[in-house]
Amino acid sequence: MADKETDVVREAPAPAYSDADASPYIDGVTVPRPEGWMYSGFKLFPGTKQTWFASPRVQLLMVSFVCFLCPGLYNALSGLGGGGQLDSSIQAKASTATYAVFAVVGFFSGSFANKAGIRVTLSLGGVGYSLYSASFLCYNHTKNEGFVVFAGALLGFCAGLLWTAQGAIMMAYPLERFKGRYISTFWIIFNAGGVIGAIIVLVQNLDNNTGTVTDGTYIAFIVLMVLGALIALILCNADKVVREDGSKVIIMKEPTWQSEFYGLWECIRLSPWVVYLFPMFFCSNIFYTYQQNGVNAAHFNLRARSLNSLLYWLAQILGAMVYASALDYPKVRRSVRAKASLIGLFVLTFVIWGGGYAFQNKVPDRNITDQAAYEPNKIDYTDPDYVSGAFLYIFYGFYDACWQSSIYWYVDGIIYL
Repeated sequence: MADKETDVVREAPAPAYSDADASPYIDGVTVPRPEGWMYSGFKLFPGTKQTWFASPRVQLLMVSFVCFLCPGLYNALSGLGGGGQLDSSIQAKASTATYAVFAVVGFFSGSFANKAGIRVTLSLGGVGYSLYSASFLCYNHTKNEGFVVFAGALLGFCAGLLWTAQGAIMMAYPLERFKGRYISTFWIIFNAGGVIGAIIVLVQNLDNNTGTVTDGTYIAFIVLMVLGALIALILCNADKVVREDGSKVIIMKEPTWQSEFYGLWECIRLSPWVVYLFPMFFCSNIFYTYQQNGVNAAHFNLRARSLNSLLYWLAQILGAMVYASALDYPKVRRSVRAKASLIGLFVLTFVIWGGGYAFQNKVPDRNITDQAAYEPNKIDYTDPDYVSGAFLYIFYGFYDACWQSSIYWYVDGIIYL
């Protein structure tokens, strides 16, 4: 076990080093850490550099696994189209409730996180995902549509809390030069949840021709999502985190809820560039319902939808690796990287969504595919027509990761500069 008193870290001007170094340092200076088990040094893997529990790296990995188990598995379920149901209108109504509540709660959840702490905020956020999966299990037996919509609304409240806490950890904890790397790491682990979830669905429903996933699939998701909410309780709060250079994370807390909300207004007033990104925020999730219900559920049978979902989240991992790594490229000025990423997004938007337009022109209308009698005619992964639709869905996933990574990086750049 490495010495718990000190660790050595580095800043950007320091010479290049390998992550395999056991003792990297900043300008040759050893930086002390506080006493206590949270700061006792250890190695995550043999040959890697030293870290500690209350470090940005470990906290990021923990929140990544929380999101792997909660929104990651939720994405696998949603990626099937219709939440795994034959009738996609049920999930569409629940999603409407989710995002309506999410839009309101997300605006104020930062103030809640400041008062309640990152750990509690993240754990409460995880609870809604398990109830959402449970509502579809209930619907399989009771056809209680109201419960599904209520669970969707509660999920919107919980998701607002969870993603606020996640964003704080991913963007406020690391040193500036590691932001793109942290975005990439989180997005890879988070979307691995979608990959694993899609594998679970695919394996359990290979011979399922009903168009609705089995009870066992929903039960597996419920258990794993509850586990994710419990893992969040193990995190430490932001005031305990010590970065590699010895600095601490500073969270500005206001004495009252009134002053917290006034501080929110001050943040928007003093950082107007963030407001200019609101259209980009709006577009970040708007296409999910179309991709999952209007493409995947409408035109592919259950096992083909499951395979598409698996490929979609794998493409998300690839997109995060490529785009977030490029955003951190040190040999190009940040302003140049920002402009290049915008040009890249512009080109990807027209190429990928242009392909989506071409696909939509050659498939039957939704008023035909939404009929239960059409289910046997939907595309299977053994059909010759499958490949073109699957490639489109893969690129939709790649595009989403590029878009989301850019949003995080742009917002952080505005606040940092």
